[in-house]
Amino acid sequence: MKALYLLRHAKSSWDDPSLPDHDRPLAPRGRRAARKLADHLRRTGISPALVLCSTARRATETFEAIKPALEGAPDVRLEEDLYGASTQALVHRIHEVPPRVPSVMLIGHNPGIQSAALLLAREDDSRLLSRLRDKMSTGALATFELDGEWSEARAGTARLVAFVVPRELS
Repeated sequence: MKALYLLRHAKSSWDDPSLPDHDRPLAPRGRRAARKLADHLRRTGISPALVLCSTARRATETFEAIKPALEGAPDVRLEEDLYGASTQALVHRIHEVPPRVPSVMLIGHNPGIQSAALLLAREDDSRLLSRLRDKMSTGALATFELDGEWSEARAGTARLVAFVVPRELS
């Protein structure tokens, strides 16, 4: 069984309107949320073997905040193509993960990250799926289990086993 973690970057700052979108940092609220998320990852033992992260500053800062909570040394890839990636592009990237990799965390942006999560989720995960449909807020983490290979991830093929948002974490 494969584990897939889809993480939307934490809240970014809009304080400097002269910054290009790609270069916006985390807001203070985003840094606090990322620390809460790191504590959650540590408590639950989430430690992906591979991290695929957008090159946008808010995504890389989210990763840097959670990195100390990840046991071992995950293979980390900062990928420009994940910035603003469509649902189809994100699913295609998941398909490219080597079969030997047991778990992947993809750190990206809306609307693509939420759309990819909704596409992959089985309909029988109704309570969690309903929450995910309502909103995948900044810093939200959707955890999936896949029975097959990464290349087989398609609509409705992943079990949504957890969905957390920073405001729910202590």
